[in-house]
Amino acid sequence: MSPSRSRNQTELDEQDYGPSRTQQRREALAVLALATQLVELPPSRLAKLDLPEDVRDEIANVRRISSHIARKRQLAFLAKKMRRHEDEVFDSVRAELGENRERQRQETAAMHRLEALRERLLEDDEAAAELIAEHPAIDRQHLRSLVRQARSERAANKPPRAYREIFQLLKELQQGDAGVEDEDAGD
Repeated sequence: MSPSRSRNQTELDEQDYGPSRTQQRREALAVLALATQLVELPPSRLAKLDLPEDVRDEIANVRRISSHIARKRQLAFLAKKMRRHEDEVFDSVRAELGENRERQRQETAAMHRLEALRERLLEDDEAAAELIAEHPAIDRQHLRSLVRQARSERAANKPPRAYREIFQLLKELQQGDAGVEDEDAGD
């Protein structure tokens, strides 16, 4: 900006010309990223989102294409269609995807904790005693039997049936704990 131009004149220029080309490009890339997320969603989750019908149809078209370059081109066309709509149309979709991303991170972290606990159960007998102390209602005999079976399956290089059952058992315990926490929060 030259020293002879006033601040008011610069503001008027921005109003006359609209957003800068860089800003337009950022917005277009953000819409393209949203379009990519929508295409990658499972159909059941996509059906729950409030999307315009033409966008839904185009998402179906993109999913049918398997060629990399053709899919990329069709994805760009989907983003172009999405840019024709007002930003407010996709605000609820962005909010839903943002919440789900956080929920997915939490679920993944919980699953990793369960896997680590399962490994500790197989490696250390103390871990089973700690788990039983935390959850006195657990079937101790069944848990110890599953741990023994999983160890022998691993040693004999057999399919990990008991290993999977331990994970399911731990998952049920975690869900039971979550249900108790929800009841406590409601009181």
